[in-house]
Amino acid sequence: MKTVPVVFAFDNNLILPACVCISSLMMHAHKDTFYDIFILYSAKKRLRQEQLNRLPQYYPNCRIQYREVDETFDHAFEIRGITTPTYYRLLIPELVSEYDKIIYSDVDVIFRSDLSEIYNEIDLTNCYVAGVNALIPFIPNMKEYYTKLGRVDIEGVIYAGNIIINSKKIREENVVSRFKDLARNKFRFQDLDVLNIVCQGRISYMKPAFCLTTYFFELALNNRTALYDYWKEEDIQDAMDVGIVHYNGQKPWKGYCVNFDIWWEYYRKSPFFDEKYYFDFFYGKLSELDQLSLWKRIKILVRYFVYGRRGLVK
Repeated sequence: MKTVPVVFAFDNNLILPACVCISSLMMHAHKDTFYDIFILYSAKKRLRQEQLNRLPQYYPNCRIQYREVDETFDHAFEIRGITTPTYYRLLIPELVSEYDKIIYSDVDVIFRSDLSEIYNEIDLTNCYVAGVNALIPFIPNMKEYYTKLGRVDIEGVIYAGNIIINSKKIREENVVSRFKDLARNKFRFQDLDVLNIVCQGRISYMKPAFCLTTYFFELALNNRTALYDYWKEEDIQDAMDVGIVHYNGQKPWKGYCVNFDIWWEYYRKSPFFDEKYYFDFFYGKLSELDQLSLWKRIKILVRYFVYGRRGLVK
């Protein structure tokens, strides 16, 4: 068996999205892939584990373990409704010390492929972390922010939502202490800023399939040639077809957003599917849909049938 350690961090507000996220991960697990899953949560508030503990019952090639996080980031800067668990990824080398290399993922994602090949082939010898380029030069407000911040190369910023961490190197060089020190600052993008500032020059860049964000998707559809400075066409298309869908803006369980249909399809196929919850969401949206113009309805249908069903579990 190929063991792949994966860490998530969240609180009770994200139990259902976490269950759907992990279910999607397991749906695509190869027969010889075993996921050792760690969940980080605040020691101050008991995490509701009942649903999470059901996952190994449905998917025997995984294990769920829990790690409490102390008050280290209790007073860290919060903004945009994003709370302190977002900082927990910075403590992974200390909290999950049994692995020298480990994957971290947010739970507002849908996995559409097995991760064992990516995990085993990535070379992090001289790097602290691996991630996907965040394309900051194409995002005006972020470009302006990082230009003023002046502490990172805007061409090299990576997303923090899906990363592979070189825990061994970070422990050897006591990098976590630098994470903690920087987290006291009021950075607009919190852990993302801390990660990129500390790891600058020690980052390995991955193909976009490891983190398919809303903005990447928009560029791939409307300005594809702009991405050719970063990746090959086959890498771009692979991301569109089977990449990890990251809902880094609006959340699909709250409302319409890009690729919301993919999330709901995986929810429907998960062990946590509830007909009433499913019905209530879509029925509640009917009145909103009725108010859309014909052209907008056609665009939604095209998006669903042309792009939305690619990579879904059969």
